[in-house]
Amino acid sequence: MRASHAAAAVDVAFDDPNLVADAGLVPVMALAERIGLPGLVAEHVAINGVANSAGANPTAKVMSLLAGMVAGADSIDDLDRLRHAGNQIVFDEVRAPSTLGTFLRAFTHGHVQQLNAVLRRALIALAQCAPLLPGSDEVVFVDLDSTHRQVYGYQKQGAAVGRLKGKKTLHPLIATASTPVSRPVMVAIRLRKGKAADVRGAARFLAEALTTVRAITPGARIVVRADSKFYTADVAATAARYGADVSLTTGSNPSVNAAIARIPDQHWTAIHYPQAFVDTETGELVSDAEVAEIPYMAFTSRPAAQQVPGRLIVRRVKRLNPQAVLGQDGLFDLWRHHAVFVTSPFPMLQAESFHRDHAIIEQVIADAAASALAHLPSGSFTANSAWAVLWAIAHNLTRAVGVLAGTFHARATTATIRAHLITVPARLARSARRLTLHLPESWPWQPAWQALHTAICRPPGHHAA
Repeated sequence: MRASHAAAAVDVAFDDPNLVADAGLVPVMALAERIGLPGLVAEHVAINGVANSAGANPTAKVMSLLAGMVAGADSIDDLDRLRHAGNQIVFDEVRAPSTLGTFLRAFTHGHVQQLNAVLRRALIALAQCAPLLPGSDEVVFVDLDSTHRQVYGYQKQGAAVGRLKGKKTLHPLIATASTPVSRPVMVAIRLRKGKAADVRGAARFLAEALTTVRAITPGARIVVRADSKFYTADVAATAARYGADVSLTTGSNPSVNAAIARIPDQHWTAIHYPQAFVDTETGELVSDAEVAEIPYMAFTSRPAAQQVPGRLIVRRVKRLNPQAVLGQDGLFDLWRHHAVFVTSPFPMLQAESFHRDHAIIEQVIADAAASALAHLPSGSFTANSAWAVLWAIAHNLTRAVGVLAGTFHARATTATIRAHLITVPARLARSARRLTLHLPESWPWQPAWQALHTAICRPPGHHAA
């Protein structure tokens, strides 16, 4: 592809007042209004007693922040994309980046908790408007994980050199909900200091997440999945309190090693993975392994009431000797073991497969790093905490938009949804007090866009005037 002779001589003028760069924000904001998101913000977010009117009309400011994030803004300055040409016609009460930055800096920890209440209630309302968790009648997975987001500058509150060597970070803790046939939605997020331990506050955080998931799917079987840093008695007890099972990587310790040593050789089942995965210890691609299970009592160092019965599902992979001579076999096999503690009743191979799918949370982390959490833009820790919660709400809105657009976009990444359905240019035309968006001719995803528009803006029973 190259520029034509006519395009090579084209002139440029920024002078059309009827263009919209992100036409997909029209159904997104309509969806937000349908679930009552502006009302939730007005009810729960109250920033009072702040100078310079930073707390005035929080609804308009939160909705402006969410619209910018859905459209791809990853910094406060990027929110200025909302204030161009036709957007002033299609949307009301769009706020300037400077106003939104002042608003975020007015947040305290209590205000962030108010915003968390909006996140929880908005997700519950979204789940009633769009099938975000198909297959929840079988199982719902709640995945826990943490990530480090690098930050810059000397005035970032809470930033510290933590897990990323030589780099200052902040340390979000996240919880998602998904099913075997759905993409994850954000249930909760909590920003922490860069040096915070991975498991710090995880039990209480999990309780908040499970409360939300139970409100969405009251009778579902829930499995909490996490890696070894969340293998604690408190996390397991919290899951049990909400009627959830756990699937937790154990890591290596004397008790686990002793249990693995008791597994008879004839109990190992050979399995082949159609899609090889990366071994976290060696970086090698693994496509063949053996799996076995054994009953196990977890946390035996705790009082009897805090011990948890379950089973260990162990995957073992042959440890290769890089110095072996070609054609010369070793005297005996050496194995690397990967143990998972589970309390669910699923068969061994299914439970092992379910736990490997915990890696789906990494896709959410990648989505965050490629959008609003590419930067934590403020020097204020609470402003960045609020920014992270707003990203979670924007993520869920984007996922709901993908579900309503059709099967393909229901499984697509948020970046794909944004490129196909949201950041679509359009020209505005006005006639008889109605607006018409003229989108590009032969747009490849026109059927999905029209399905989305019909589902949100013209629900069943609605007839155009």
